[in-house]
Amino acid sequence: MAWQIDAYEPLYELKPFGPDIWLADGPLIDFKAGIVTVPYPTRMTIVRLKDGKLWLHSPVPLTDKLKAQVDALGEVAYLIAPNKIHYWWIGDWMAAYPGAQSFAAPRVEERSWPEKGVRFDRELTNGADTPWAGEIAFCVVEGHVLSEAVFFHAASRTLIVTDLIENFEPEKVHGFWTHLLLRLTGIMAPNGAAPRDLRATFFGRKAHVRAEVQKMLSWKPEKIILAHGACIESGALSFLRCSFRWAGIKSA
Repeated sequence: MAWQIDAYEPLYELKPFGPDIWLADGPLIDFKAGIVTVPYPTRMTIVRLKDGKLWLHSPVPLTDKLKAQVDALGEVAYLIAPNKIHYWWIGDWMAAYPGAQSFAAPRVEERSWPEKGVRFDRELTNGADTPWAGEIAFCVVEGHVLSEAVFFHAASRTLIVTDLIENFEPEKVHGFWTHLLLRLTGIMAPNGAAPRDLRATFFGRKAHVRAEVQKMLSWKPEKIILAHGACIESGALSFLRCSFRWAGIKSA
């Protein structure tokens, strides 16, 4: 049975998303969802800090084309693995930019492979100091299986999320069974949210999830970058509240 989701062409090309923030879409990767394997699109976020240094979140494969565009923006200084699924290509960026510091959410090192050149200089935990403090805020939503660091770029009013919200547009999803699977999983636009299997990893921790989501709401984001699916370019607060109704967040 074929499962098909379109990639976000053009790939390996910087796409402006706001002041000093860009996206770069990567290839489809096979992701196991229960007993089936679904092709998932990938996406990187780049922020240029006030000192000109670059902050890279969830890097996609490093191609010559993408490297040239990134180098034209500034110095790659920080590489971010926001959860233990989104670290796969970070070793290639470490090799290309050996002076960059690498940061990982809790539990990432459970999955990372030293033979791929992956290492992390620091772990991102709630309350930890970072070199980009004051420009990019973050919080960590910790689950029994997966923990994710969520970021907020103040200059562009943008929240940056990976797997805690997925939001696939119906027109990019092909085939009856793929549509049905994503709807049952709860990740079809315009009602994107965490996949139901991921929600289950927060069993007994919904109060913690709500507290971290309240932090995100307090930042008052206007836009949301998502790693999987359509990004949110307006109405971010309303969308965020709706996305976390499963955790007990109420609509305004």
